[in-house]
Amino acid sequence: MTSPAPAAEPLVSGRRPKARPGRTLAAGRLGAALPTWDLIATRHLELRKRRGLMITVAVLTIAPTVLILGLRLAFHLFDPARYGPAGAPGLFAVIANLIAEFGFIVAALVGAAAATTDLNDGMFRYLVITGRSRLALYLARIPAGLAILGPAVAVAFTMLCLVTAYEGVPQPATVGMNSSISVPAGLDQAQLQTWVVRHPARAAQAFSGGPAAPGSGPVSPARPGDIGTEYTQYTSAEDAQFNPAANEMFKIGLWLELEVGIGFLVGLGLGSLTGQRTLSAILLIGLEIIVTPILARTAIPYFLDGQRLDVGVAMDQLRPAALAPAAGGGGPGPGGVLFGGRGALGIPPMPTWAMISVIVGWIVAWSVLGAWRMMTRDA
Repeated sequence: MTSPAPAAEPLVSGRRPKARPGRTLAAGRLGAALPTWDLIATRHLELRKRRGLMITVAVLTIAPTVLILGLRLAFHLFDPARYGPAGAPGLFAVIANLIAEFGFIVAALVGAAAATTDLNDGMFRYLVITGRSRLALYLARIPAGLAILGPAVAVAFTMLCLVTAYEGVPQPATVGMNSSISVPAGLDQAQLQTWVVRHPARAAQAFSGGPAAPGSGPVSPARPGDIGTEYTQYTSAEDAQFNPAANEMFKIGLWLELEVGIGFLVGLGLGSLTGQRTLSAILLIGLEIIVTPILARTAIPYFLDGQRLDVGVAMDQLRPAALAPAAGGGGPGPGGVLFGGRGALGIPPMPTWAMISVIVGWIVAWSVLGAWRMMTRDA
């Protein structure tokens, strides 16, 4: 025997009855523009279940650091006279720059995969039918993807910092400049100027690249206007020969995470805009390894401002000082910008406000384009 179905609630004065609190709350959560924790966790699980993608993340971020440092530690252990310590400053800069290059590429791959997984699997239509906000579906992918990339880069960079700190070379008391001239380490600009005035002949050899001509007499002290350039050369040599300090490592870690975050957000936006994972990945890989190096190293006549619109050029200028000597650029850039970056640019640097505007503009523009495409896409 079945009980009769409950009768529909009658209209009172032409108005519908108030919805129950539980149903109102569920409907509000379902159509909310901000993603819920459960939605973020679901997006994160979808990415983690893609074994090929997770293997790619591990191979491109953690594996190179483990392989290079492991080989250097083994070589130094068996033949210390021939192979130096694994924590050499030059090796630190090379591996950190390698993490940045591969990190941007793998972040772009993860971003493109996160943007197109539902489309390729045919699940986008069913997600829309459930009534969830399309904006929430897009925004949920951001923390889900960064939760995978951020720890991977942090693990690789932490291993590099530990090896550099505990297996590094002893810190020298002097800095070797041009023509093997030793300059005391740890000088600020005023102290360096005092040293230049007291040792004019050695200063001329250290900062000019060659010894003074025989019989030419004493070298005149450096002019006040030259000390800025000389101090930039001095700090660049110091960064190349010394292990980075703890605060410098912290700055480099933040810069690496920013590099990876930009790669993911651009890949997510481009993947959502095109709907093609492979095309988006190819375009961003080409941007990172072909277009950006050309724009950052060669000044194109009448196109300098256009070159500076590339986010890779802005990030090259923001590159921390300890990484600039190994970046293969045309020498230190502006110095004194955010994070203490000196850049690795072969073109004149842009103002700090312009550099920040380019980085923020890429993040905001691609996020807006990706969210707009998802909100207007046919289900």
